Amino acid sequence: MSTTTEQYEQVVMQCRNTFLKKAADYGTSWRVYRIISIVDQIYIKAKRVRTIQEKKHQKIEDGIQSEFEGILNYAIIGLIQMEIQNDEIDQIPVDEVKILYDQKVIMAKALMNNKNHDYGEAWREMSQESFVDLILAKLLRIKQILANNGQTLISEGIDANFYDILNYAAFGLILISEGKHTK
Repeated sequence: MSTTTEQYEQVVMQCRNTFLKKAADYGTSWRVYRIISIVDQIYIKAKRVRTIQEKKHQKIEDGIQSEFEGILNYAIIGLIQMEIQNDEIDQIPVDEVKILYDQKVIMAKALMNNKNHDYGEAWREMSQESFVDLILAKLLRIKQILANNGQTLISEGIDANFYDILNYAAFGLILISEGKHTK
């Protein structure tokens, strides 16, 4: 059986491959997105997963796994956009995007390992529904922080919420790969 770190790297690599292929096809058209638009893109995907979970069927071919992959990649887009912090819609070369993507994954994986140490990998016993609910709650937090002009009194910032969303999506993908959650 693979370790959590190995499983994490496998699911993220699958997402990364899709991300980089889309970057080759479309360029970095996502550079036009403001943070609220990225939040809304993730919301659409999480809401679709929740709807599929509740209705127990779907009409569009792409399933829950595909949506979790999209959520993970949009969280990384959010983190990259926050780092770049400008409104210019410059295209970023694919080689540079690869570096930025990998930097965010390194940070997310370190956070995941630290939390797994403290929480004892409690996520392995969680339902897929809980991951979606947690992602939706994190999105609402980001919206509130944005409404507060990016300011918080004692809470973590927008980036911390994007990292958590990224990791919840990765956990969902790991459990799907183990056959424990719906695809």
